[in-house]
Amino acid sequence: MKITDGDIQNLAHLSRLSLSDSEAGNMKKDLSKIVDFIAIIEKLDLENIEPLVYMTQSENILREDTVDLAMNHKEAMKNAPDADSDYYRVPKVIDK
Repeated sequence: MKITDGDIQNLAHLSRLSLSDSEAGNMKKDLSKIVDFIAIIEKLDLENIEPLVYMTQSENILREDTVDLAMNHKEAMKNAPDADSDYYRVPKVIDK
């Protein structure tokens, strides 16, 4: 498949890009390389080839998901620079 200047301008329009003439030329070269590479892959006999899903045979070993109380309320409030009973006190940021 041959990439034309019209194809590049159409893609640029659809992508909402404004390409200079040199950028359009570079884009045309790059897209031509990509299309040529795909054409090579299409010629290969991949009938008995499994699709590659993962790069390695390793599988994730996940830990058991358990509920654990990491910090109680009193410990959390102890870290606050300013606290009022059950709440953090912060400076007012919205004026009415």
